[in-house]
Amino acid sequence: MHRRSVLKGTAALGAIPILAACSGGDPATQAADSKATSLGSGLADAVPKSGIQAMVDLFQQQSGDTVRLNVMPRDQLVNNISTYLQANPEDVITWFAGYRMRYYAGKGLLAPVDDAWETIGKNFGAGLADASAYQGKKYLIPNYNYPWAVFYRKSVWQQHGYQVPGTWDELLALCATMKKDGLSPIAFGDKDGWPAMGTFDYLNMRTNGYQFHVDLCAHHESWDSPKVQAVFDNWTALLPYQDTGALGATWQQAAHNMANKKSGMYLIGTFLLQEITDKSIVDDLDFFPFPAIAVEGTDAIEAPIDGFVMTRRAEKNKAAMDFLSFLGTGAAQDAYASKDSSNLQTAADANTSTFSPIQKKAAEMIAQSKKVSQFFDRDALPAMANNVMIPALQSFLKDGKVDLKNLETQAKTLYAAA
Repeated sequence: MHRRSVLKGTAALGAIPILAACSGGDPATQAADSKATSLGSGLADAVPKSGIQAMVDLFQQQSGDTVRLNVMPRDQLVNNISTYLQANPEDVITWFAGYRMRYYAGKGLLAPVDDAWETIGKNFGAGLADASAYQGKKYLIPNYNYPWAVFYRKSVWQQHGYQVPGTWDELLALCATMKKDGLSPIAFGDKDGWPAMGTFDYLNMRTNGYQFHVDLCAHHESWDSPKVQAVFDNWTALLPYQDTGALGATWQQAAHNMANKKSGMYLIGTFLLQEITDKSIVDDLDFFPFPAIAVEGTDAIEAPIDGFVMTRRAEKNKAAMDFLSFLGTGAAQDAYASKDSSNLQTAADANTSTFSPIQKKAAEMIAQSKKVSQFFDRDALPAMANNVMIPALQSFLKDGKVDLKNLETQAKTLYAAA
């Protein structure tokens, strides 16, 4: 889901009507015709739509192959994906890493794209490669992503002599100092429900490790375990330092609290720069990775990855595999970025000459990471994120209490029905 309107709609993994507009054609015919393929895109808004079109145009120009493009509203694709994949889908579709990629790969509805990775694998670091894989095979070609990190204004920190915290204890000590200095230590706005998931994800990974995060989101671990309780125990220590009134504030309002020097720092994605546009403030921004707590240091980062997958029907179509190989190149991703500069190209050979200092640092952080997690709703069952986690986290922010047994009961029901 879109990062700022994430979780609109509660569709579980099974879907309702077939996407009438989607018609992939005869797979046998397309396999024989190695010069034709198709792309189903859920990026229907004007800016990303133009980015996808730029990629298609460049591929057709360079290869001589034909790509039939079918653009549909994102919710239409996401909410009906199960039926779509089992009907007559396009060869390639826009999708994303996480639980919902692995789920459909496990159901045999997506085809491995290892042949493409043989060509373009050197373009991606270990974190991106791991996020694109399922049971030893690659299923995703990453296109762009955006990391979550702790942002702050350099001038505020210089004024007070603050140092970047590398550990949990250092973070808590910094929060206490900021509060004494009259700042709200941590900007926070959770009116829309989804921002708190970013905090949960980082606390969980730093407390229990990346693999536990993945397994919990897939319900291979229990929600009423001591490890999950430890996450909320750690969060309890942060609650006194988060903006008061966070449940009534949007993420944009929290961003301006930090930009206006009312808050000392803010955990958010780099899409922050779509809201904070004053150049004098942007030039004064910096960020650091969420500090280490118990395991794995800061090797894992939260950086949702959007990209492309191949549907099972197209696994013998050479043009489709060639198209996917192209989509993993810097040239293809630069074509997209020429129309949509709000995200970071993932390919190592992409042109970063126009990147701002923040973008360059974000790209380096992603490239150096060993594990890349997705935002909770992508790594978990959508209904678990929307129907269970949003109210549970908002209740926790309100009174510091969470009912882990209830979370586990609901998770069992939802995942059993998926």
